[in-house]
Parts: sequence; structure tokens; C-alpha cells
Amino acid sequence: MILINAHKLEKSFSSKTLFHSISFGLDEGERIGLLGPNGAGKSTLLKILAGMADLDSGQISKKKGLRLGYLEQTPTFQQSESVLSAMISKCNDPDDSYARAYEMMGVMDFYRFGDSFPAHKLSGGWQKRLALARELMSEPELLLLDEPTNHLDVASILWLEDYLCNLPTALLIVTHDRLFLQRVVTRIMDLDPRNPNELLNVPGDYLKYLEIKEQELHAQARHEKVLRNTLRRETEWLRRGAKARQTKQKARMEAAHELAANVSDLAAKNRHQKVGLDFGELDKTPKKLIEATGIAKSYNGETLFTELDMLVTPKTRLAILGHNGCGKSTLIRTILGYEKPDAGRVKVGATESSVASDVKISYFEQNRETLNPTQSVFKNICPQGDFVTYRGQHIHARSYLDRFLFSGTKVDLPVAKLSGGEQARLRLAQLMLKDAQVLVLDEPTNDLDSDTLEVLENALTEFNGAVIIVTHDRYFMDAVSRQILAFPPEGCSDRKLQLFSSYLQWEEWYENFKSQPKKSGVEKQKAKTPEPQTANSMRLSSKEKSELDKIESFIQNLESELQTLTTQSLNSDLVKDHQKMAKLHTEMAKLQETIDAKYKRWEELENRLKKPG
Repeated sequence: MILINAHKLEKSFSSKTLFHSISFGLDEGERIGLLGPNGAGKSTLLKILAGMADLDSGQISKKKGLRLGYLEQTPTFQQSESVLSAMISKCNDPDDSYARAYEMMGVMDFYRFGDSFPAHKLSGGWQKRLALARELMSEPELLLLDEPTNHLDVASILWLEDYLCNLPTALLIVTHDRLFLQRVVTRIMDLDPRNPNELLNVPGDYLKYLEIKEQELHAQARHEKVLRNTLRRETEWLRRGAKARQTKQKARMEAAHELAANVSDLAAKNRHQKVGLDFGELDKTPKKLIEATGIAKSYNGETLFTELDMLVTPKTRLAILGHNGCGKSTLIRTILGYEKPDAGRVKVGATESSVASDVKISYFEQNRETLNPTQSVFKNICPQGDFVTYRGQHIHARSYLDRFLFSGTKVDLPVAKLSGGEQARLRLAQLMLKDAQVLVLDEPTNDLDSDTLEVLENALTEFNGAVIIVTHDRYFMDAVSRQILAFPPEGCSDRKLQLFSSYLQWEEWYENFKSQPKKSGVEKQKAKTPEPQTANSMRLSSKEKSELDKIESFIQNLESELQTLTTQSLNSDLVKDHQKMAKLHTEMAKLQETIDAKYKRWEELENRLKKPG
């Protein structure tokens, strides 16, 4: 069944045409990837389909009563919204939605926070998951997803892939995550001015799309060549001026004008301008750029990593992988010498500080803090004067920006008005003005289109210094890195990082890790805590010894009580009473806090017991 039929849609923004006369249909149960270069109008098209933006012309027909959901690129929540209230905020009758909301909380793993947790205090990845739950609560027949993998860590992306593949809802997804596209979508729509009809429709997966796209562009380039030869012959004939055949000559002149216009249109389509990235070469680069020995780091009492040795040389191509909040950015700042390790030592060049070091480091920050959002693109590149120095040459800033696809009035726009992909390109433009021996890129791939990602991959491969990247783009990760340094998964007590040769090797290891049976809390504590040694028992008071003897059975009773409450929370009759459910979840959260505190106390008593008297 057709859910949406779009006919000859047109949309312009300011003086730029985003798309012109595009037509397509969306069918029930399809999973469609919407691709295209930055600025082609993909997000705008989603907003138009969602009824959040207007068309310039064209017609959209929707199935009567179509239930449609829209997951925006950066979800927002009110400060007053809790996880539960945000989840039911778009339901027609919130009072009848609590049962489904609590079920959704279990599916999406929100019980770890509790239903009263403030939505705006969730991390970016968890806000994305909550926004998805909010849309699914209305049981849409068609779900529009704008960059759903942005801000998600790799484990969450794997979860999302599996979840969407088992969802009966039709999907239209804007994403540049190539592995995600290959695994999830069943059809590709490519919105690109270079395409013969602007919108290329390819049934099949991402690999099939790549084959068809290459064939289409190659055929179009051949067609331009044929028309150019035909135009050259016609022009030569007309210049001879056959006076005896004035009528025929006039007709051929008109045909030649039309042919020239067609050649011009084809030339414009085939003229594909790519970002010009080149991080340059330095004549002298030390063999040892960064050396870390036995480093460890904790934050707010939680160990992030421990006993890490690392050597960064000009040949280093290292990707750092881990869940959100595990400490990836902290690790980067520590090995660069911006933060001191709690244990071990870091040498940047010949010193133990990046400030005094002669090693040249360029750092792409995850949130692009170096960009000034209130200043223009031009001023962000050239704060003083009109020229920049690039590879020893003075170049006008407008000419330099042109290689990053900033031209015309775009150069004078404030950075705040740029898209995410344009901001990423501008930050890369800033980095290229600095000589570097070490490139550190923290989430550089967010919002970049496929063409720019390909250029960035090639530039990093050809760079003769070290490259350290943090990215959730798994294809990009494998294309650039030779080794992957992975943080332990959530729930793993061992904080030692592991090396893998490729992403797929890590994924296989991670799937095996998930499939292992999980031990109960008491079993985990037993496994990591040796039996107390009687020779040292005098380090505890008699009261503490009694506490230690009873603490295991006390924790077991608490866990049994928590299991009982958890079972009650799944009762279909109770789920309908949201006030009782809220009270029950509050009790569960308090009980979990008590259990965690008792485990910490148990470990403290055991550690004191193990110390020699």
C-alpha cells in the first residue's frame, strides 16, 4: 500500500534551488535510505513530508489517516520533562499510554535511569533514544529519521540496526553511515543535482546503489561527450553559411541553440566539485612523537582506564572505540599532555608536557569549540586582514575557502547559520592552516556527506604524520586506522583497553561478550574478592567482622526483594495505574542505591582485611 506519493516537488532556500521537480512514492513496510551531498535538501524534504515546512510547488498525497513520526537530527526536551512524561508527550491520550510507556522503557533500557529522571540531563545518545521512543509511542506507519546514528556510540548503533530491522514501520532515513545503510535499508533514494533526473531511485542495498550510481554518472559523462561532438559539427556546418538552403539552415540553427543549452546543463551536472583536503608534509618528524607508560585515569571516583602503554610514531593510524561517557576524550587529552594521568607518565616529544613540546599537534574537537558561531565564515578563517598563509604562500581567504565549497554570500554567513556538515568542513579548513605532525580528530565524521568523507579518508591516508581518531563511523574507522584501541563494554569491571586489527574483529568479540551468561551481583563479587585471611582479621573490629560475615546474605535478600518489585512492575493490571507504577519505580531505585552502597562497603571491608597487619 502506498503511504505517500510525491509529484514534482520543488523547494528553494534564499537564492539557491534545493531540489527541482522530484517525484517518488513511499510504500508500506519499506526501509529507505535518503542520500545526497550536504545542502541538497534532505533534511528539508523530511520536514516537508512531516508537515513542518512548505513546498514552493508540487503535490504530496498521503494515505488517509496516515500516522507519521519524525525524529529530528538534534532532539530537544523541556526542562520540566522526565523520561516518562517525554515518552508520552505526543500521545493523543497520555492517560491510556502509561502501560505502553513502561513496556517501552524496558525495551529501550530506560529503567537504569528511572521514569522521573530529567530528560534534558540525558547524554546526546540517550536523548536520541528517548526521542525515538517518543515517536514510536504513537505507533507510526511511517517514521522519518534524520541522522539517527549521530551522537550514538557503536554499541548503540548496533542495537538500533537490530531494532529497526525488526520494526514493521516504514522508514525513511537520512544518514551517511555506510555500514548502517548496508545493513538496514531495502531501497536508496539519492537526491543529487548530478543525477540525470536529480532523484535517483535504486531498489536494493547500499552496494547495489553504488554500482547503479557509478553507471549512471558514467553514462551521463559519455552522453555529454557525444553531444559536444555533435554541437561542434553543427557549429562548423553553420559557419560555412549554406546560402541556398536558408530554411533548413534556420531550423538547424535553432536546433544548435537547443543542443548548446543541453550540453551546458550536462556539463553543470557532471562538474563535481569536491573539498580540497591536504594536511601537508613536514621534513623532520621525530620517530617517537608521544610515549605513554602505565598510565591510568579516574574521574569522580570511577576508573576510566588503567595500565595503558602507548607509542605514537609517524606511522600510527589509531582509532579509539568505546561507549559514550567511557573516557575517550579524556584519554586523548591525557596522551596529548593536556591532562595529567593519575598514574604512569606521558612524554610528548622530548618533554612530559604538550605546552613545552616541539611536537606539532592539530586537534579537531568533538563539539568544534574553536569555531566562533557569531562571526562569519571569513572571519573564522582570517580574523585579521584578507589573506591566509597556507604552505608558505599568502592566499586570499576567499580563494582558500573556495576549496572547502564556501563561495559567494556563504563566506559572509555567521557560522551559527551553517549546517553541521558545513561547520565540520570549516573546522577542517582551520586545521589545514597549521603544520601538524599529529592529527587528533574527535568525531570528525558527524554530518559530513559521503563525498567529503571519501576525501577526508584519502587525505588522512596520505598524511605522513600520526593520526588518532575517535569516530562512530565504522567504515571510516576501518578505512583510516590500522589498529583499534577499545574501551571495555558497559558493565565490564576490568578497565584495561584492548587492541584490535579491524572493526569487524572487535564486533565479533563484542557479540561473543554479549552472549556470555551474566553472573548475579553476589557471584560477581565472589569472583573478584578472595576469601579473607584469618591472619589479618585483627585489622577489623569485632563489629566490622560481624558486619562482613552477614553482608553477603543481606545483599542477597535485597536483590531478592528487588527482583520481586521488578516482577510486580510487569503486571499488566498494575501498569495501568501510573501513580502506583511511579511509586514502585521510586522504591526500586532506592533499593538499587542501597544494594550498590552495600557492595561498596563489602569491597572496602575485604580490602582492609587483605592488607598485612
